[in-house]
Amino acid sequence: MDMGWMVPVGIVTAVSASHAFRTWVRARHGYPLDDDRRGRRRHAMAASPGDAPGTDRTVGLLEAENERLTGQVGRLEERIAVLERFATDPAVRTAREIEALRDR
Repeated sequence: MDMGWMVPVGIVTAVSASHAFRTWVRARHGYPLDDDRRGRRRHAMAASPGDAPGTDRTVGLLEAENERLTGQVGRLEERIAVLERFATDPAVRTAREIEALRDR
């Protein structure tokens, strides 16, 4: 039995499945999708502020989260600076400072 026709069919199927998968991943993560018919890109998410309901609320929530995360990063940087000081200072001085804190 001649199965030579399966090679081109398999190639076409693999290419089509690959394109469909890439398009699904791009749409799922909000990346621009190729619009082959018009030769330009379109975006999977709302392009202008008035397109989607609640866009202003979403922007407000994102700004609040950004402020919260910025504060958290600042606090973590301070803690890292303290840990770096402990790691690089001589043990005698560190022990003396700990004892001074206990005496307070």
